[in-house]
Amino acid sequence: MPQFSYKARKRSGELVEGVLEVPDRSAALAQIQRSGLFPISVTDAKAGAAADGKPAAKGINLISFLPPAMQAQMSQKRKPNLQELATFTTQLANLLQSGMPLTVALNSMAHLQTKGIPAEVSRELKQEVTEGRSLSDAMTRQPRIFSDLYVNMVRAGETSGSLVSVLRRMATHFQQFATVQAKFKSAMIYPVMVIAVGILLVTFFMTVMMPKFIEIFNGFNIELPLPTRMLVAISYIFTNYWWLMGGVALAVVVLFKRFQSSPAGGRKLDEWRMKAPIFGNVVKINLFGQFARTLGTLLQNGVPVLTALKITEQVMSNSLIKEAIAKTREAVTDGKTLAQPLAQSKLFPQLMVDLVRIGEETGDVPGALNNLADTYEGELEIALRVMSDMIGPVLIIVMSVVVGFLLLSIFLPLFRLISSIH
Repeated sequence: MPQFSYKARKRSGELVEGVLEVPDRSAALAQIQRSGLFPISVTDAKAGAAADGKPAAKGINLISFLPPAMQAQMSQKRKPNLQELATFTTQLANLLQSGMPLTVALNSMAHLQTKGIPAEVSRELKQEVTEGRSLSDAMTRQPRIFSDLYVNMVRAGETSGSLVSVLRRMATHFQQFATVQAKFKSAMIYPVMVIAVGILLVTFFMTVMMPKFIEIFNGFNIELPLPTRMLVAISYIFTNYWWLMGGVALAVVVLFKRFQSSPAGGRKLDEWRMKAPIFGNVVKINLFGQFARTLGTLLQNGVPVLTALKITEQVMSNSLIKEAIAKTREAVTDGKTLAQPLAQSKLFPQLMVDLVRIGEETGDVPGALNNLADTYEGELEIALRVMSDMIGPVLIIVMSVVVGFLLLSIFLPLFRLISSIH
């Protein structure tokens, strides 16, 4: 009968190793779980085959007969949003907290049908774990669903024997980020709607209403004032050269995308976003809060500082922040403290540098970073409210100027026409 060596942890977190003589890996895993242990890895002791090698599936795989493009399309999974990840993580933590073995919990997750994460994901995770892989290793095979941050935190939870606690903290982490995103989107709804409606109204006026006024003006022998002549020219372009305007707009979008995708262009745009009036303050607060929350959560869950910095760098979307984190990681590798390179970057606020330094002195950097994240999230809510309150009047002024110009361009020739009659 085959022999399988295993590594598992007790509820207390103590590591246990041993060898079982059972028919297959599934039986070994079941016996380990019946013993009240949490399996980390199961290896074929005789053949020395690690659980990394997935055995070939038996039976006919119908998908393999499809064209490669269709296979890729069918196997591709949509990246879940933060709220969906938080829900999935909370459900898994609840099941494990109730005392369910991991495989049973994953089987139940397949029936719960978490929105945004197909049941197929849970079934594949269960299959991988049943074959002896750890949950974190199984999740690495689902990169579109589980990021490096997620996998490393799960691995840290497995190593420390506190997977449930780690999952709950991770769910809170995703929920907090989802809340911040929702507030940001909510603050942008009003200005986006006002701008969209304004563009539609101006387009309607130029293409439908203005040509009728032009016919009226042409019926009278009067000299049109400059604003009216400008409006007539704009209307002529709108109605006769709309295709050219569409081409110019498309070219601008393509050039902008190309500029944005280039390293220098992307960096310049990120720099502009951080320095933009009104909007820039919101962007900076959001970035600093995201950095503090991500790094603090990773360190709190036992992820090594260099790995945590690397994952945080990957998570951040701003290239300037990415560069600063990369230099910080290099400095920490050379033996410097975390606060020193953060201060040298001259990008992070002094408050963050001071609190990180205090955290290093007291031995509680994760606590300091999480406190910073709470502070920045509170500031972000206020900054979003201020931005929303300021954008409203600015948009009203802009729309008033546009409407005033349209009305002036229409009424000036009418006033001249009335004057010529008298």
